[in-house]
Amino acid sequence: MAVPNAELDTPRAGLNGRSALRRVSVALVATVWLSTALFGVYILIYYAGAVADRQLGDWNAVLPRLYERSAPTATASIGLHFAAGGVILMLGCIQLSRRLRDRHPAVHRGLGRVYLAASFLAGIGGLGFILIKGTVGGPVMSVGFAGYGIALIFCAVQAYRNARARRIEIHEAWALRLFALAIGSWLYRMYYGFWFLLTDRLAHTEDFHGGFDRVMAFFFWVPNLIVVELYLRARRRSSSAITRWAAVVLLAVATGFVVLATYFFAVEFWFPAMAGRFAA
Repeated sequence: MAVPNAELDTPRAGLNGRSALRRVSVALVATVWLSTALFGVYILIYYAGAVADRQLGDWNAVLPRLYERSAPTATASIGLHFAAGGVILMLGCIQLSRRLRDRHPAVHRGLGRVYLAASFLAGIGGLGFILIKGTVGGPVMSVGFAGYGIALIFCAVQAYRNARARRIEIHEAWALRLFALAIGSWLYRMYYGFWFLLTDRLAHTEDFHGGFDRVMAFFFWVPNLIVVELYLRARRRSSSAITRWAAVVLLAVATGFVVLATYFFAVEFWFPAMAGRFAA
């Protein structure tokens, strides 16, 4: 996430949480960047590799019915979603780098156009798939995922509009919201992996109609926006010390979760899957 300006770090800053908020936000961005970059590479290698190997049935390993020979338009839509999603996962944290924005604004703008276009296409691809086929989880999953796609497109458009209008502070806020949504597909798998590990698939069914499945249709993206809104309010000069420290604790917990989850998924799933694709 974007880091508060350095001038806010005064001797009093340590007392009211500004310095801690800056440091924990940097730590979270660094860990999220590493994890999402790895996941983005995995998505591109695994799913694009399945196309190259003519093994599109592998797409169904996580979510059933993503690929069906009888629905080529739906396959193209979800393929667009995967490809664009891999791009936004790898570029997201780079675009949040204040150093890149300040020292290389042309690079930031160029990558930003790619990032926003990929976000828009990821949303379009996902919505196209839902409109054509629906989702394996039925109406609840379709509504949740469609809401996610609409929110992704809306945030991308708002980030672009405000950047064009040179409303930089507003643009940064929308870019943060977009980033929070962009990591949703990554978090979706993280949450499922840990839930299965800790509960032995409690409230999950193979057709994704279980209680946990219904919650996850919204939980992988709605709380992300809530966290961003808390962060945006916490970094304001007028925010209270309680608000800032609440944000510090929340971001610190999130950082710990990301570190643990990244190690587990990289070792158990991503690296073996990529190695298997190269060996195929």
